[in-house]
Amino acid sequence: MSVVEQIKQAETIEAPRLGEPYLLTPGPLTTAYGVKEAMLRDWGSRDAEFIAMTAEMRERVLTIAGLNAPEFDCVPMQGSGTFAVEAMMGSLLPRDGKALVLANGAYGLRIAKILERIGRDHTLIDKGDYLPPRGEEVSAALSADPKITHVVVVHCETSSGILNPIEEIAEATEAAGCKLFVDAMSAFGAIPIDLQRVRYAALAASSNKCIEGVPGIGFVVAPKSELEAAKGNCHSLSLDLHDQWVGLNNNGQWRYTPPTHVLAAFVEALRRHAAEGGVAARGGRYSGNRDILVEGMRGLGFETLLSDRWLSPIIITFFYPSSSAFDFNRFYDLIRDRGIVIYPGKLTVADSFRIGCIGQLGEDVMRQVVEASAAALREMDIQDASPPAEALAEREKLSA
Repeated sequence: MSVVEQIKQAETIEAPRLGEPYLLTPGPLTTAYGVKEAMLRDWGSRDAEFIAMTAEMRERVLTIAGLNAPEFDCVPMQGSGTFAVEAMMGSLLPRDGKALVLANGAYGLRIAKILERIGRDHTLIDKGDYLPPRGEEVSAALSADPKITHVVVVHCETSSGILNPIEEIAEATEAAGCKLFVDAMSAFGAIPIDLQRVRYAALAASSNKCIEGVPGIGFVVAPKSELEAAKGNCHSLSLDLHDQWVGLNNNGQWRYTPPTHVLAAFVEALRRHAAEGGVAARGGRYSGNRDILVEGMRGLGFETLLSDRWLSPIIITFFYPSSSAFDFNRFYDLIRDRGIVIYPGKLTVADSFRIGCIGQLGEDVMRQVVEASAAALREMDIQDASPPAEALAEREKLSA
Protein backbone atom coordinates (compact mmCIF):
# COMPACT_ATOMS: atom_id res chain seq x y z
CA MET A 1 0.00 0.00 0.00
CA SER A 2 1.37 3.43 -0.97
CA VAL A 3 1.72 6.23 1.58
CA VAL A 4 -1.05 8.16 -0.17
CA GLU A 5 -3.35 5.13 0.18
CA GLN A 6 -2.35 4.85 3.84
CA ILE A 7 -3.32 8.49 4.36
CA LYS A 8 -6.75 7.90 2.86
CA GLN A 9 -7.16 4.80 5.00
CA ALA A 10 -6.14 6.76 8.08
CA GLU A 11 -8.93 9.24 7.46
CA THR A 12 -11.55 6.53 7.81
CA ILE A 13 -9.91 4.04 10.15
CA GLU A 14 -7.01 5.24 12.31
CA ALA A 15 -8.44 8.25 14.13
CA PRO A 16 -11.78 6.59 14.96
CA ARG A 17 -9.96 3.43 16.01
CA LEU A 18 -7.99 5.35 18.61
CA GLY A 19 -10.87 7.55 19.63
CA GLU A 20 -8.95 10.65 18.62
CA PRO A 21 -10.21 13.85 17.06
CA TYR A 22 -8.47 15.23 13.99
CA LEU A 23 -6.05 18.01 14.93
CA LEU A 24 -6.37 20.95 12.54
CA THR A 25 -3.54 22.81 14.26
CA PRO A 26 -0.01 23.84 13.26
CA GLY A 27 1.55 21.18 15.49
CA PRO A 28 1.11 19.01 17.49
CA LEU A 29 -0.95 17.48 14.74
CA THR A 30 -2.60 14.27 13.61
CA THR A 31 0.06 11.61 13.08
CA ALA A 32 0.06 8.25 11.32
CA TYR A 33 -0.60 5.17 13.41
CA GLY A 34 2.85 3.87 12.46
CA VAL A 35 4.46 7.01 13.89
CA LYS A 36 2.64 6.48 17.18
CA GLU A 37 3.51 2.79 17.12
CA ALA A 38 7.23 3.59 16.85
CA MET A 39 7.07 5.01 20.39
CA LEU A 40 6.00 1.72 21.99
CA ARG A 41 9.55 0.47 22.37
CA ASP A 42 12.06 1.65 24.98
CA TRP A 43 15.50 2.64 23.72
CA GLY A 44 18.84 2.92 25.50
CA SER A 45 20.23 6.35 24.69
CA ARG A 46 23.82 5.00 24.47
CA ASP A 47 22.84 1.85 22.59
CA ALA A 48 24.26 1.28 19.11
CA GLU A 49 20.79 1.01 17.58
CA PHE A 50 19.75 4.36 18.98
CA ILE A 51 23.01 5.96 17.84
CA ALA A 52 22.33 4.64 14.34
CA MET A 53 18.81 6.05 14.50
CA THR A 54 20.16 9.49 15.41
CA ALA A 55 22.54 9.34 12.45
CA GLU A 56 19.70 8.35 10.13
CA MET A 57 17.59 11.25 11.35
CA ARG A 58 20.37 13.78 10.71
CA GLU A 59 21.02 12.39 7.23
CA ARG A 60 17.34 12.39 6.26
CA VAL A 61 16.88 15.99 7.42
CA LEU A 62 19.79 17.08 5.23
CA THR A 63 18.26 15.21 2.30
CA ILE A 64 14.97 17.06 2.76
CA ALA A 65 16.94 20.30 2.82
CA GLY A 66 18.54 19.30 -0.47
CA LEU A 67 21.95 19.32 1.16
CA ASN A 68 23.97 16.26 0.26
CA ALA A 69 27.11 18.40 0.30
CA PRO A 70 29.56 17.54 3.08
CA GLU A 71 29.96 21.16 4.20
CA PHE A 72 26.53 21.18 5.95
CA ASP A 73 25.34 19.36 9.04
CA CYS A 74 22.18 18.86 11.08
CA VAL A 75 22.28 19.34 14.85
CA PRO A 76 19.24 18.07 16.80
CA MET A 77 18.25 19.76 20.05
CA GLN A 78 15.96 18.46 22.80
CA GLY A 79 12.77 20.48 23.22
CA SER A 80 10.23 22.32 21.13
CA GLY A 81 11.02 24.34 18.04
CA THR A 82 11.56 27.46 20.13
CA PHE A 83 14.43 25.68 21.88
CA ALA A 84 16.08 25.16 18.49
CA VAL A 85 15.52 28.80 17.49
CA GLU A 86 17.07 30.03 20.73
CA ALA A 87 19.97 27.60 20.28
CA MET A 88 20.50 28.95 16.76
CA MET A 89 20.41 32.58 17.84
CA GLY A 90 22.46 32.15 21.00
CA SER A 91 25.10 29.95 19.39
CA LEU A 92 25.52 31.34 15.89
CA LEU A 93 24.95 35.07 16.33
CA PRO A 94 28.28 36.45 17.57
CA ARG A 95 28.18 38.34 20.84
CA ASP A 96 29.37 41.47 19.04
CA GLY A 97 26.95 40.93 16.13
CA LYS A 98 23.61 42.62 15.52
CA ALA A 99 20.46 41.06 14.09
CA LEU A 100 17.69 42.58 12.02
CA VAL A 101 14.53 40.67 12.96
CA LEU A 102 11.73 40.65 10.39
CA ALA A 103 8.39 40.16 12.13
CA ASN A 104 4.80 39.93 10.95
CA GLY A 105 3.30 37.93 13.76
CA ALA A 106 3.91 36.31 17.14
CA TYR A 107 6.83 34.10 16.13
CA GLY A 108 8.96 36.87 14.66
CA LEU A 109 8.30 38.90 17.78
CA ARG A 110 9.31 35.88 19.87
CA ILE A 111 12.73 35.87 18.18
CA ALA A 112 13.18 39.50 19.15
CA LYS A 113 12.25 38.57 22.72
CA ILE A 114 14.84 35.78 22.70
CA LEU A 115 17.54 38.20 21.58
CA GLU A 116 16.52 40.69 24.25
CA ARG A 117 16.63 37.99 26.92
CA ILE A 118 20.07 36.68 25.92
CA GLY A 119 21.53 40.16 25.51
CA ARG A 120 22.19 40.21 21.77
CA ASP A 121 21.96 43.51 19.91
CA HIS A 122 19.07 43.65 17.46
CA THR A 123 16.59 45.85 15.67
CA LEU A 124 13.09 45.05 14.47
CA ILE A 125 10.93 45.59 11.41
CA ASP A 126 7.36 44.79 12.52
CA LYS A 127 4.90 44.54 9.62
CA GLY A 128 1.85 43.68 11.69
CA ASP A 129 -0.44 40.79 10.79
CA TYR A 130 -1.29 41.30 7.13
CA LEU A 131 1.89 41.92 5.18
CA PRO A 132 5.30 40.33 4.61
CA PRO A 133 8.63 42.13 4.91
CA ARG A 134 9.95 42.86 1.44
CA GLY A 135 13.44 42.79 0.00
CA GLU A 136 13.62 46.54 -0.57
CA GLU A 137 12.80 47.18 3.10
CA VAL A 138 15.59 44.84 4.14
CA SER A 139 18.03 46.56 1.78
CA ALA A 140 17.10 49.97 3.18
CA ALA A 141 17.46 48.83 6.80
CA LEU A 142 20.86 47.24 6.17
CA SER A 143 22.09 50.31 4.31
CA ALA A 144 20.98 52.55 7.16
CA ASP A 145 22.69 50.49 9.88
CA PRO A 146 26.10 49.03 8.99
CA LYS A 147 26.32 47.40 12.43
CA ILE A 148 23.77 44.75 11.36
CA THR A 149 25.48 41.44 10.61
CA HIS A 150 22.54 39.04 10.41
CA VAL A 151 18.92 39.03 9.23
CA VAL A 152 16.33 36.71 10.80
CA VAL A 153 13.06 35.76 9.09
CA VAL A 154 10.23 33.31 9.77
CA HIS A 155 9.48 31.40 6.57
CA CYS A 156 5.82 30.73 7.40
CA GLU A 157 4.44 32.96 10.17
CA THR A 158 1.84 30.66 11.69
CA SER A 159 0.09 33.27 13.83
CA SER A 160 -1.52 34.51 10.60
CA GLY A 161 -0.53 31.84 8.06
CA ILE A 162 1.48 34.24 5.93
CA LEU A 163 4.20 32.80 3.70
CA ASN A 164 7.10 35.25 3.63
CA PRO A 165 9.07 35.93 0.42
CA ILE A 166 12.39 34.64 1.68
CA GLU A 167 14.08 34.55 -1.73
CA GLU A 168 14.01 38.33 -2.12
CA ILE A 169 14.90 38.75 1.55
CA ALA A 170 17.88 36.41 1.08
CA GLU A 171 18.99 38.33 -2.02
CA ALA A 172 18.92 41.64 -0.15
CA THR A 173 20.76 40.12 2.80
CA GLU A 174 23.52 38.63 0.66
CA ALA A 175 23.92 41.83 -1.37
CA ALA A 176 24.61 43.72 1.85
CA GLY A 177 27.24 41.21 2.96
CA CYS A 178 25.12 39.94 5.86
CA LYS A 179 24.05 36.44 6.87
CA LEU A 180 20.54 34.98 6.99
CA PHE A 181 18.91 32.90 9.73
CA VAL A 182 15.60 31.20 8.83
CA ASP A 183 12.96 29.99 11.28
CA ALA A 184 11.51 27.33 8.97
CA MET A 185 9.50 25.68 11.71
CA SER A 186 6.16 25.45 9.91
CA ALA A 187 7.50 25.19 6.36
CA PHE A 188 10.36 22.69 6.39
CA GLY A 189 9.40 19.50 4.63
CA ALA A 190 6.52 20.97 2.60
CA ILE A 191 7.81 24.21 1.10
CA PRO A 192 11.18 23.99 -0.65
CA ILE A 193 14.09 26.26 0.21
CA ASP A 194 16.59 26.27 -2.64
CA LEU A 195 20.03 27.05 -1.24
CA GLN A 196 21.01 28.54 -4.60
CA ARG A 197 18.34 31.21 -4.09
CA VAL A 198 18.18 31.34 -0.30
CA ARG A 199 21.73 31.31 1.00
CA TYR A 200 21.21 30.90 4.71
CA ALA A 201 23.75 30.64 7.51
CA ALA A 202 21.36 28.52 9.56
CA LEU A 203 17.84 27.11 9.45
CA ALA A 204 15.78 25.86 12.41
CA ALA A 205 12.79 23.50 12.34
CA SER A 206 11.22 20.71 14.39
CA SER A 207 9.87 17.18 14.38
CA ASN A 208 6.18 17.92 14.80
CA LYS A 209 5.23 20.13 11.87
CA CYS A 210 5.38 19.21 8.16
CA ILE A 211 7.43 16.06 8.85
CA GLU A 212 4.42 14.82 10.88
CA GLY A 213 6.32 13.52 13.87
CA VAL A 214 5.51 14.29 17.52
CA PRO A 215 6.77 17.24 19.60
CA GLY A 216 10.08 17.07 21.44
CA ILE A 217 12.93 17.58 18.96
CA GLY A 218 14.08 20.71 17.19
CA PHE A 219 17.06 20.88 14.87
CA VAL A 220 19.35 23.36 13.17
CA VAL A 221 20.83 22.93 9.71
CA ALA A 222 23.97 24.99 9.13
CA PRO A 223 27.32 24.99 7.36
CA LYS A 224 29.99 23.28 9.41
CA SER A 225 32.03 26.48 9.22
CA GLU A 226 29.28 28.31 11.14
CA LEU A 227 29.13 25.59 13.77
CA GLU A 228 32.90 25.60 14.15
CA ALA A 229 32.96 29.38 14.59
CA ALA A 230 30.33 29.13 17.36
CA LYS A 231 32.72 27.59 19.91
CA GLY A 232 32.33 29.34 23.26
CA ASN A 233 29.72 31.77 21.96
CA CYS A 234 26.52 30.39 23.47
CA HIS A 235 24.86 31.94 26.52
CA SER A 236 23.57 28.54 27.63
CA LEU A 237 25.09 25.15 28.42
CA SER A 238 22.14 23.01 27.33
CA LEU A 239 21.40 25.06 24.18
CA ASP A 240 24.98 25.21 22.91
CA LEU A 241 24.82 24.03 19.29
CA HIS A 242 28.58 23.82 18.94
CA ASP A 243 28.98 21.52 21.94
CA GLN A 244 26.00 19.40 20.86
CA TRP A 245 27.46 19.09 17.36
CA VAL A 246 30.93 18.15 18.59
CA GLY A 247 29.50 15.54 20.96
CA LEU A 248 27.35 13.95 18.26
CA ASN A 249 30.24 13.78 15.83
CA ASN A 250 32.63 12.36 18.41
CA ASN A 251 30.57 9.35 19.46
CA GLY A 252 27.08 9.71 17.91
CA GLN A 253 25.56 10.41 21.32
CA TRP A 254 23.50 13.32 22.58
CA ARG A 255 25.21 15.23 25.40
CA TYR A 256 22.24 14.92 27.73
CA THR A 257 19.28 12.54 27.91
CA PRO A 258 17.58 12.54 24.50
CA PRO A 259 13.83 12.15 23.92
CA THR A 260 14.26 8.57 22.77
CA HIS A 261 10.64 7.79 21.93
CA VAL A 262 10.24 11.09 20.10
CA LEU A 263 13.30 10.32 17.99
CA ALA A 264 11.94 6.89 17.06
CA ALA A 265 8.70 8.50 15.94
CA PHE A 266 10.62 11.21 14.07
CA VAL A 267 12.65 8.68 12.10
CA GLU A 268 9.49 6.79 11.15
CA ALA A 269 7.88 10.08 10.07
CA LEU A 270 10.95 10.95 7.99
CA ARG A 271 10.77 7.58 6.25
CA ARG A 272 7.10 8.16 5.47
CA HIS A 273 7.88 11.63 4.19
CA ALA A 274 10.34 10.15 1.70
CA ALA A 275 7.92 7.38 0.70
CA GLU A 276 5.15 9.90 0.02
CA GLY A 277 7.40 11.69 -2.47
CA GLY A 278 9.32 14.20 -0.38
CA VAL A 279 8.82 17.94 -0.20
CA ALA A 280 6.90 18.28 -3.48
CA ALA A 281 4.33 15.61 -2.62
CA ARG A 282 3.88 16.73 0.98
CA GLY A 283 3.47 20.35 -0.07
CA GLY A 284 1.08 19.34 -2.83
CA ARG A 285 -1.18 17.50 -0.40
CA TYR A 286 -1.21 20.46 1.99
CA SER A 287 -1.99 22.87 -0.87
CA GLY A 288 -4.94 20.71 -1.84
CA ASN A 289 -6.12 20.73 1.78
CA ARG A 290 -5.87 24.54 1.87
CA ASP A 291 -7.81 25.01 -1.35
CA ILE A 292 -10.70 22.82 -0.21
CA LEU A 293 -10.78 24.49 3.21
CA VAL A 294 -10.72 28.06 1.89
CA GLU A 295 -13.33 27.41 -0.80
CA GLY A 296 -15.63 25.64 1.64
CA MET A 297 -15.33 28.19 4.44
CA ARG A 298 -15.84 31.08 2.03
CA GLY A 299 -18.97 29.31 0.87
CA LEU A 300 -20.26 29.70 4.43
CA GLY A 301 -19.36 33.40 4.45
CA PHE A 302 -16.06 33.17 6.34
CA GLU A 303 -13.17 35.17 4.95
CA THR A 304 -9.42 34.84 5.32
CA LEU A 305 -7.32 37.32 7.26
CA LEU A 306 -4.83 37.42 4.38
CA SER A 307 -5.33 38.17 0.72
CA ASP A 308 -4.91 35.16 -1.55
CA ARG A 309 -1.36 36.00 -2.66
CA TRP A 310 0.00 35.49 0.86
CA LEU A 311 -1.96 32.39 1.91
CA SER A 312 0.30 29.50 2.88
CA PRO A 313 -0.59 25.80 2.59
CA ILE A 314 0.20 25.40 6.30
CA ILE A 315 -2.47 27.21 8.28
CA ILE A 316 -5.30 29.60 7.43
CA THR A 317 -6.57 32.41 9.66
CA PHE A 318 -10.24 33.40 9.38
CA PHE A 319 -11.98 36.51 10.67
CA TYR A 320 -14.73 36.09 13.23
CA PRO A 321 -18.19 36.53 11.72
CA SER A 322 -19.84 39.90 12.32
CA SER A 323 -22.97 38.21 13.72
CA SER A 324 -23.59 39.04 17.36
CA ALA A 325 -24.59 35.38 17.84
CA PHE A 326 -21.04 34.19 17.15
CA ASP A 327 -19.12 33.04 20.20
CA PHE A 328 -15.81 31.43 19.38
CA ASN A 329 -15.70 29.20 22.46
CA ARG A 330 -19.07 27.73 21.57
CA PHE A 331 -18.08 27.40 17.92
CA TYR A 332 -14.91 25.57 19.00
CA ASP A 333 -16.81 23.21 21.27
CA LEU A 334 -19.45 22.41 18.63
CA ILE A 335 -16.75 21.51 16.12
CA ARG A 336 -14.83 19.58 18.78
CA ASP A 337 -17.95 17.54 19.44
CA ARG A 338 -17.79 16.46 15.79
CA GLY A 339 -14.21 15.21 16.11
CA ILE A 340 -12.44 18.31 14.79
CA VAL A 341 -9.96 20.32 16.89
CA ILE A 342 -9.03 23.72 15.48
CA TYR A 343 -6.56 26.16 16.97
CA PRO A 344 -8.02 28.14 19.89
CA GLY A 345 -6.65 31.51 20.84
CA LYS A 346 -6.17 34.71 18.89
CA LEU A 347 -2.61 35.73 17.95
CA THR A 348 -3.53 38.57 15.60
CA VAL A 349 -4.88 42.05 16.27
CA ALA A 350 -8.07 41.24 14.38
CA ASP A 351 -10.62 38.90 15.96
CA SER A 352 -9.75 35.65 14.22
CA PHE A 353 -9.15 31.92 14.55
CA ARG A 354 -6.88 29.45 12.76
CA ILE A 355 -7.36 26.12 11.02
CA GLY A 356 -4.33 24.05 10.03
CA CYS A 357 -3.88 22.21 6.75
CA ILE A 358 -1.01 19.95 7.82
CA GLY A 359 -0.72 16.54 9.42
CA GLN A 360 -1.88 13.08 8.40
CA LEU A 361 -4.93 14.57 6.72
CA GLY A 362 -6.35 14.72 3.23
CA GLU A 363 -9.26 16.10 1.26
CA ASP A 364 -11.96 14.07 3.03
CA VAL A 365 -11.03 15.49 6.43
CA MET A 366 -10.99 19.05 5.10
CA ARG A 367 -14.52 18.56 3.81
CA GLN A 368 -15.51 17.27 7.25
CA VAL A 369 -14.11 20.50 8.75
CA VAL A 370 -16.32 22.58 6.47
CA GLU A 371 -19.35 20.42 7.23
CA ALA A 372 -18.69 20.67 10.98
CA SER A 373 -18.37 24.45 10.70
CA ALA A 374 -21.66 24.65 8.80
CA ALA A 375 -23.38 22.54 11.44
CA ALA A 376 -21.97 24.72 14.23
CA LEU A 377 -23.25 27.87 12.53
CA ARG A 378 -26.72 26.33 12.24
CA GLU A 379 -26.76 25.49 15.96
CA MET A 380 -25.73 29.08 16.71
CA ASP A 381 -28.48 30.34 14.37
CA ILE A 382 -26.01 32.18 12.14
CA GLN A 383 -27.06 32.39 8.52
CA ASP A 384 -23.97 34.16 7.20
CA ALA A 385 -20.42 34.00 8.63
CA SER A 386 -19.21 37.13 6.81
CA PRO A 387 -16.81 39.30 8.83
CA PRO A 388 -17.32 42.98 9.58
CA ALA A 389 -16.98 45.12 6.47
CA GLU A 390 -14.31 47.25 8.13
CA ALA A 391 -12.14 44.16 8.69
CA LEU A 392 -12.15 43.38 4.97
CA ALA A 393 -11.57 47.02 4.12
CA GLU A 394 -8.52 47.07 6.39
CA ARG A 395 -7.16 43.91 4.76
CA GLU A 396 -7.59 45.32 1.27
CA LYS A 397 -6.06 48.66 2.21
CA LEU A 398 -2.98 47.06 3.72
CA SER A 399 -2.65 44.49 0.92
CA ALA A 400 -2.86 47.05 -1.89
